[in-house]
Amino acid sequence: MAKNLVIVESPAKAKTINKYLGKDYLVKASIGHIKDLPSKGLGVDVDHDFEPTYELIPDSKKRNNKKIVAELKKAAKEAEAIYLAADPDREGEAICQHLAEEIVPKKPAKPAFRVMFNEITKRAVNAAFDNPRQIDGNLVDAQQARRVLDRLVGYKVSPLLCRTIGGRLSAGRVQSVALRMVVEREREIEQFIKTEYWTVGANLSAKLPPAFDARLWKIGDQTVKTSGFDQDLKKNEVLINDETKAGEIVAEAEKQSFVVTDVTTKERKRNPVPPFITSKLQQEASRKLGFAVKKTMMLAQKLYEGVELGAEGSVGLITYMRTDSTRVSDAALGEVRDYIDRQYGANYLPEKAVYYRSKKDAQDAHEAIRPTEIARTPDSLAQYLKPEELKLYRLIWQRFVASQMMPAVFDQTTIDIEAGRFIFRATGSVQKFDGFLKIYQEGRDEKTEDDDEAERSLPLVEKGEPLKLNSIASEQHFTEPPPRYTEATLVKALEEKGIGRPSTYAAIMSTIQEREYVEKLQGRFHPTALGKTVNDLLIDGGFDDLFNETYTARMEEELDEIEEGKIRWTKALREFYDKFEGDLKQFQHYIKDIKEKNVPTEEVCLKCNTPGMVQKWGRFGSYLKCLNCEATRDAEPPAGSDGAGNSSDPQVAGEEAAEPEVCELCGKPMQLKRGRFGPFLGCTGYPECRNIRKIGKSGVAAPAPVPLDEKCPVDGAQLVKRVGRFGEFISCSNYPKCKYIKQETVGVSCPRPGCKGEIVVKKSKRGKAFYGCSEYPNCNVVYWDKPVLETCPQCNAPFLLEKTTKKDGTFRYCANEDCGYKSNETPEPIVKPPATRPTRSTAG
Repeated sequence: MAKNLVIVESPAKAKTINKYLGKDYLVKASIGHIKDLPSKGLGVDVDHDFEPTYELIPDSKKRNNKKIVAELKKAAKEAEAIYLAADPDREGEAICQHLAEEIVPKKPAKPAFRVMFNEITKRAVNAAFDNPRQIDGNLVDAQQARRVLDRLVGYKVSPLLCRTIGGRLSAGRVQSVALRMVVEREREIEQFIKTEYWTVGANLSAKLPPAFDARLWKIGDQTVKTSGFDQDLKKNEVLINDETKAGEIVAEAEKQSFVVTDVTTKERKRNPVPPFITSKLQQEASRKLGFAVKKTMMLAQKLYEGVELGAEGSVGLITYMRTDSTRVSDAALGEVRDYIDRQYGANYLPEKAVYYRSKKDAQDAHEAIRPTEIARTPDSLAQYLKPEELKLYRLIWQRFVASQMMPAVFDQTTIDIEAGRFIFRATGSVQKFDGFLKIYQEGRDEKTEDDDEAERSLPLVEKGEPLKLNSIASEQHFTEPPPRYTEATLVKALEEKGIGRPSTYAAIMSTIQEREYVEKLQGRFHPTALGKTVNDLLIDGGFDDLFNETYTARMEEELDEIEEGKIRWTKALREFYDKFEGDLKQFQHYIKDIKEKNVPTEEVCLKCNTPGMVQKWGRFGSYLKCLNCEATRDAEPPAGSDGAGNSSDPQVAGEEAAEPEVCELCGKPMQLKRGRFGPFLGCTGYPECRNIRKIGKSGVAAPAPVPLDEKCPVDGAQLVKRVGRFGEFISCSNYPKCKYIKQETVGVSCPRPGCKGEIVVKKSKRGKAFYGCSEYPNCNVVYWDKPVLETCPQCNAPFLLEKTTKKDGTFRYCANEDCGYKSNETPEPIVKPPATRPTRSTAG
């Protein structure tokens, strides 16, 4: 029997460690935390130094936790010593503390040790067990302070939000700041006023090829302004702000002789970037691989804990993935420098190892994220890793190798060209030595001038050389609003402002999306109506000083100071709570007042024509209510996207001033309303008329239903063509009273004995087509492949299934599993009139 018990968090980590320790060690997993604050009640005694009350996590929240704890207790009783080997961070230290309290026997007392390693390799594991230590109380206190802080904010504020707005809502110390950043960015975009400006470009030829483009840089002594439009025009700047002025410049310049007045070439070095820390890995995986932050961390966790490598067994492939340090061990530096020398040559290897400076608050006990063994190249692991694991490992491996290579070297050339009173400038860049770019180039969030410059080749020219003008033209531009956040740029902003920590970013991204505070469209965060409402309620209600960037960053600094033993965790919490308690009282008064308040307006009710609607506040923000008939509508029109709401374009203005749309069912005006899933058009005849039209992601309302020359077989009303979630469909005009939908059939009867239904085309929640019986739910016959009316030549079944794959192309096979018939020939298309069948299912 093993003499020593080792406890880690996960079975995968246990499996990897187990092979490095001898038979004297038994390695078991706790599957994360075993204790937490209670799920019901605050669990914190604010009057007695914020004393937390922990309890074993019930099985309803963590599967089989009771059994796991019992097995660990039993193993601890039989062991001579217990080694607690959770991850090397605050969270891991807290897990070890709870294990020590619950698992380690007190009578008779048994020795318990804390072991830490940044990588799961034989070398690192053995070194950790050779030098065990005790649990660090400061780390535990820092984690406990964070947990209690989050509990106080969540349990005190979230219920007020739920009672005020309704639904399952939450507020969080960090998530609410992230939401505020997204909402404020959206409002910057909505309020952005575009500035028009023009540039003038000439295409020129020298004695030597190639032809090249040059942009007007100066007019006399004044520089042409093409950026910094948030600042006033300076005396030495000129703005080309309309087509007329640009046309005059083009007309004058094309009559001039173009002569080179200056040529400068400078050598520019581009240095490699440091190996990954957590936030940079999250950003780069988002940019280059399209991975969400949560997905990146899940894949990295698996690479860290261990992957099966054939005969080698389970091997940890990267160092610990939650780190803000760029430090690399001397052994790893020696390995990677030897690899670069062998693989790429001495000219790619710096004279000395490259050391990168970490942030001032980084935990340098950790290392940067790197491969545990540089000899395990991505290609050598391709047969063992899943495609997404391989992509992330390749990114980590390449970045680490590149961080220890020589800089890339470029020749940057600038050519100034005189044409009368105009000076044109052309810039280009030529790579002389690729250096670290041979294997890795960092991704960018937005394209820069350097990217354009790198793509531009210039000919060799001399000062005084005349140039031939091939063409000259002006181009209109408009300034752009700040871009919406992506996961990568939001993580970058949070990191730069000191908000949260790398280990919390994945949870923040997930929470604000799961709560439907934001939605991701084309990879960028847009706040929902609910998200804006929650943010405005919190900020206007008194939490402006709590849920802001500066205060949240300061709290993170205090947590670091607790970890370093500089301040007591209870003192930090008391300072926070005294401030929080005052804000909370103010917030309670605010929400009471705002729910009862009626603000008079001059708006006229569209339903009963009564003037003097009042402005109220509800789940989706402010709205107007008629005191006469109680009709409601949205308080304000939807803001234009990307600053379009401030457009001076007369055509746009004319469109915005267009007559309101009319309900096609009752003839009354349609009005803008807001619901859980955003804005929509609703009939002012509600509740007598419940007609609505969704407003799509582009801000355009769905088209009105188109009447057809067909009658509904259920109630005799006219059929209409609508646009739904999965495209066009035909339904009854009396929806929702009649829920008839005309569905496409495939001409095949349901094969189930006694069923009179037909097989119809349906759509899954994800929009994928499948084929099921029209008598569902009474009949649950379903096929993912299309049934076709062709008798099986082997078993005489009345139909075959048609399937298309990349490997085999299109083929048909028998639905009867006992038959096994498969046609290897590409089937001829069957031309037959489309069949339809009535159904009472609702549209997807």
